Amino acid sequence: MSEITARFDQAQIDVKRLTERPGNLTLLRLYALFKQATDGDAHGDKPGFTDIVGKYKYDAWDALKGTSQDAAKQQYVELVESLKNGTAS
Repeated sequence: MSEITARFDQAQIDVKRLTERPGNLTLLRLYALFKQATDGDAHGDKPGFTDIVGKYKYDAWDALKGTSQDAAKQQYVELVESLKNGTAS
C-alpha cells in the first residue's frame, strides 16, 4: 500500500470523528474527492432534475474530471486535516 493510500484510508476514519459537522459545500467537496479518488472520472448517467442532491453530487465529481486518483486522495487528506485543525474555509 502506498503512503498516500494509507493516509487517505486514515483520513476516511478521521472525517467520521470530527467534532463538528462540516458545511454542505465542504461535504460536497469531500464526496467529490472521495469519488474521484476511488472511482476516477465521473461515469454513468447524470441524475435528472428531480434528484437535486444527486445532481449536485454528480456535478461536483464531474468537475474533477482529469484529476488523478492520487491527486484526489492528497486533496482529500489535506481537506480532512484542515477540518481537524479548524482551518478549513
